[in-house]
Amino acid sequence: MAYTALTQQNPLRVLNMSKDSQMGLVMARAGLGKTALLVQIALDAILRGKRVIHVSIGQSIDKTKAWYDDILQLILQGHSVDRPHELIDMVSRHRMIMTFQASGFSRSRLEERLNDLVLQDIFRPNCLIVDGFDFASADRDTLEDLKALVETMGLQAWFSAIRHRDDARISPNGVPAPCHEVDDLFDTAILLIPQADASVELQFINNSSEQAVGGKGLRLDPTTMMVKER
Repeated sequence: MAYTALTQQNPLRVLNMSKDSQMGLVMARAGLGKTALLVQIALDAILRGKRVIHVSIGQSIDKTKAWYDDILQLILQGHSVDRPHELIDMVSRHRMIMTFQASGFSRSRLEERLNDLVLQDIFRPNCLIVDGFDFASADRDTLEDLKALVETMGLQAWFSAIRHRDDARISPNGVPAPCHEVDDLFDTAILLIPQADASVELQFINNSSEQAVGGKGLRLDPTTMMVKER
């Protein structure tokens, strides 16, 4: 069943992250909507025929699944979809959630679990979501190692990172700490910026420091946490 209309109407179409082996980064202070945005990126990939592995570090499978269920219901409420149960089933079949304790996440352990899925022909991912990675404690070698894995497996990957209000360090491209020294490893960074009206603006930066999106700005609706055009 095709869902072309849903993908064409999705504001996240401006990301243009359709190629394999690309890496994206979502940064925000705690509680501003990083997971909500990552889930919407994952759902967009699924609607375009991709298979998604969602790695949740320090969070339960049930809590992560609840994000998908809630956002999928909002999509169904906002769009006319024939046989919605088929869409719900398709999302379930094209998404797998993995959890790791913060101390137990590494490239080798992730690679082992991914290879088990692929070699046993259980699940072959096209897109990798890593939510909760501790950038503050990771060195550049660790990120380069993960990037090498993404390239080897031909994945599109998205990571989330927490930025702190009291840390003013920033890269020449405009990417704040703790990712200011590894921003060149990412093709696109999205900064979530709180606004006076309680919405959250999406600020796009690509790896040449140019704005990566044109036209209307995007924001997270403060009520639903859905991406909207201004």
